[in-house]
Amino acid sequence: MAKLEPKLEHYRKIIIQILQKHAQYQPSHGNIEPLLVCDPIMNNYLLLDTGWDETGRVHAVVLHLRILGEKIYIESDGTERGVALELLELDIPKEDIVLGFIRPKSRHLTNFSVDFS
Repeated sequence: MAKLEPKLEHYRKIIIQILQKHAQYQPSHGNIEPLLVCDPIMNNYLLLDTGWDETGRVHAVVLHLRILGEKIYIESDGTERGVALELLELDIPKEDIVLGFIRPKSRHLTNFSVDFS
């Protein structure tokens, strides 16, 4: 991370970079569009799949990350590999990653932050 770049801005850029990468993947079935939603005011970042397939309407959260304080919360992760690994590969310290989809009382079982915000 560049010294002149505040942590929040750096984390925003990393999250958007990851979501943009995943938004390039087109689902193999149906008429489904990846939709990227970025809210830098409330620090919520989502990737949605929206459209239609053979079963009907598709409107699903693929990824939802948000920044609380100085930590990145992974609220939902529908990727095969896991977005936490991508964050680590981009030099986000594991102490700044919270697996928000895990119950707070069980977060101590992970190798990531146990923040309860």
